[in-house]
Amino acid sequence: MTKRLFRFAAVLRIADSGRDWAAKARKLEDAGFDALLVPDHLVGPRFAPLAAMTAAACATTRLRVGTLVIANDYRHPAVLAKEAATIDVLSGGRLELGLGTGWMAADYRAGGLPFEPPGIRVDRLTEAIAVLKGLWADGPFSFAGAHYRIDALEQFPKPISPRLLLGGGGPRMLRLAAREADVINLGMRVRADGTGPDGNDGGLDAFLAKIDLVRRAAAHRYDQVELGTSVQQVGVRKAEEAWSAADSSRQNETPQVLLGTRDEITAKLRHWRDTHDLSYFVLHHERDLNAFIPIVEELAGT
Repeated sequence: MTKRLFRFAAVLRIADSGRDWAAKARKLEDAGFDALLVPDHLVGPRFAPLAAMTAAACATTRLRVGTLVIANDYRHPAVLAKEAATIDVLSGGRLELGLGTGWMAADYRAGGLPFEPPGIRVDRLTEAIAVLKGLWADGPFSFAGAHYRIDALEQFPKPISPRLLLGGGGPRMLRLAAREADVINLGMRVRADGTGPDGNDGGLDAFLAKIDLVRRAAAHRYDQVELGTSVQQVGVRKAEEAWSAADSSRQNETPQVLLGTRDEITAKLRHWRDTHDLSYFVLHHERDLNAFIPIVEELAGT
């Protein structure tokens, strides 16, 4: 198997101005990060992802731009396919499109959107991925599913080199990611009612079981998939942010919590890459950026 090279991304949510946002993007690029990712929620202090991605792409030359993750329920996949392809072309092929079902009940409630059971949302996401890939391919595309219908639609421009990132913690989402994703972000399973992570899903054993599930489900394409996770604690443990749904309380033995010195953290990351194939690490909190930059500078691309 080809050695997996470290890649690093950071989630950025908001800035005081366009100039400040551009400066943040350039800071990531200069430090060796591979991607800037934007979340997708209707509530909370966050930019809308598609406009923010475009601005970040215009401010940089190498940095990939993407989402962690677009909520499929908020946009029809034919609309998203057009928007995403446009961003990929305008950025010169730097799109890292993270896609998920949509899960946070507060978004649905405040936005007046129907919040359906997880199984329906995963079914709809599965169809949406088929629509995205079909519309990004050559020729007219038709699709007839339970949730979407496409009638001989051919969209232009076609994307250059988009990468699909899927995140998840439940078995169905991980199997879908193993079949379809270029990058898989391993997380905790969320509660069916959309109120946050399922506390029963934390810990080292659960994390390792997800890696094993992906390995078996990906089968022959496993070597082409990048495995990663979101790093929620760096250096010393801090209280979770009030606006964040992250729960790192049971994740000390996983790569989501990287406590210790710079040397200790880099050793942990090498262990997770060399022993468990994780190579794509996403910094969850901007507050940890300055502490994480020296680690990125040492490990990126190695």
